[in-house]
Amino acid sequence: QVQLVESGGGLVQAGGSLRLSCAASGRTFSTTAMGWFRQAPGKERDVVAAIRWSGGTTYYGDSVKGRFTISRDNAKNMVYLQMNSLKPEDTAVYYCADSSRYYSGTYYLSRTSYYDYWGQGTQVTVSS
Repeated sequence: QVQLVESGGGLVQAGGSLRLSCAASGRTFSTTAMGWFRQAPGKERDVVAAIRWSGGTTYYGDSVKGRFTISRDNAKNMVYLQMNSLKPEDTAVYYCADSSRYYSGTYYLSRTSYYDYWGQGTQVTVSS
C-alpha cells in the first residue's frame, strides 16, 4: 500500500511558475514510476508528466513540453513538478500517481490504468 500527498498548488498569474510536490509513503520500495495527471472541469484526466523511479526516464504530455519538468528524489520518496510559463489552460486539479509495474517504452506512462495509487489532488489556477 502506498499513500500519496500532493502539495504546492495555488493561484498564479499567466507566465508565472509553481512547483508541486508529492510525498510517497508505505511500500515505496516497489515503486517503478510516478506521474502527474490533471483534470479540468468537464474534461478527462490526462497525463502531465511521468518519471521512471530507477533510471529517471521521463514522459511529458504534448501541451506541457518545454514548460514543465518532472523530477524525483529517490532517497526522500518525493516527486516534483516544476511548472513554468503557466497558461490559463493549465488550470486543473493535479494528481500524483504511483505504479509498481514495469514495461518497456514510455507510452504506458501516460495511461491512468498503469497507476495503482493516487493522491487527493491539488488545485492549480492560472489567471490571465
